[in-house]
Amino acid sequence: MVFTAKQIAGILGGTIEGDVDVKVGNFSKIEEGKPGTLTFLANLKYSAFIYNTNASIALVNNDFTPEKGLPTTLTLIRVPNAYMALATLMDMVSKMNAPKRGIEQPVFISPSAKIDTESVYIGAFAYIGENVKLGKNIAVYPQVYLGDNVEIDDDTILYAGVKIYHNCKVGKNCIIHSGAVIGSDGFGFAPDGGKYKKIPQLGNVVIEDNVEIGANTTIDRAVMDSTIIRSGAKLDNLIQIAHNVEIGENTGMAAQVGISGSTKIGRNCMIGGQVGLGGHIKIGDRVNIGAQSGIISNIEDDKTLMGSPGIDVKNFFRSSIIFPKLPELYKTLNQLQKEVENLKKE
Repeated sequence: MVFTAKQIAGILGGTIEGDVDVKVGNFSKIEEGKPGTLTFLANLKYSAFIYNTNASIALVNNDFTPEKGLPTTLTLIRVPNAYMALATLMDMVSKMNAPKRGIEQPVFISPSAKIDTESVYIGAFAYIGENVKLGKNIAVYPQVYLGDNVEIDDDTILYAGVKIYHNCKVGKNCIIHSGAVIGSDGFGFAPDGGKYKKIPQLGNVVIEDNVEIGANTTIDRAVMDSTIIRSGAKLDNLIQIAHNVEIGENTGMAAQVGISGSTKIGRNCMIGGQVGLGGHIKIGDRVNIGAQSGIISNIEDDKTLMGSPGIDVKNFFRSSIIFPKLPELYKTLNQLQKEVENLKKE
């Protein structure tokens, strides 16, 4: 698809500086801009690249002020938020591709499953269990497994190899990437004379609307009731969510996060990669947790933490300055202690 600057500005409500008729047919990073592509500048630490980019159009924030001359071949489109504008354009382009339709063979579909056959896509070697309910415009890619009584609402995509165990529910407009496992047993065992007795995991997983779940992420079913991923949550690849966890609306977390059982996370939180959260704790709304942090206690709303155990981020940065000096400080402390002991003897 090819668009002119005038068409793009019309879609985004932006203001053009340059050639209104210049055309682009692809996207590029600003440091690797090519003629006939659209790029963007949202973070000013990359601003040096805009003065040499070969891209034809650049999305910039309204308050961007060039420090020197821009390439004569570059047209600017000013928008309130260049990053969001780029996301809007890319989403529009991705939806222009015609979705797959139909049921490939071989597949297994239980006679009791309820499927909108006119709008569904089911790839080869998929398994659809008893009493499964699929809404409209569902895409089930090859080798997906849907256990008995699973419910998937409208416009949701399940990429190749997704496994959803029995009784779990997925809302509208969700994306679940390859290898994700939804509804596997929670890690529940009761010590019994030096051995362990398995505690049956009788609940399920409920994923609400507009959730995206990364590749190879696992979400355990609840012991009782539900493990819940609220609307708008975004989970990266390789995340482990234990039984009876609840993730709040519009919370995002990066890869390799591990969340222990029965922990509740609030709305609009941001959790960095490799963060570990202990069990049975509550994380408030709008909490930010830096990468590799360890959280073992409750956190109030609007906090930013880092470290293991997690502490206020300002205190963490102050402490990080001291960490490399600890051996020297320890040596100095021992020397001072000896001097004090000598003074006492005099």
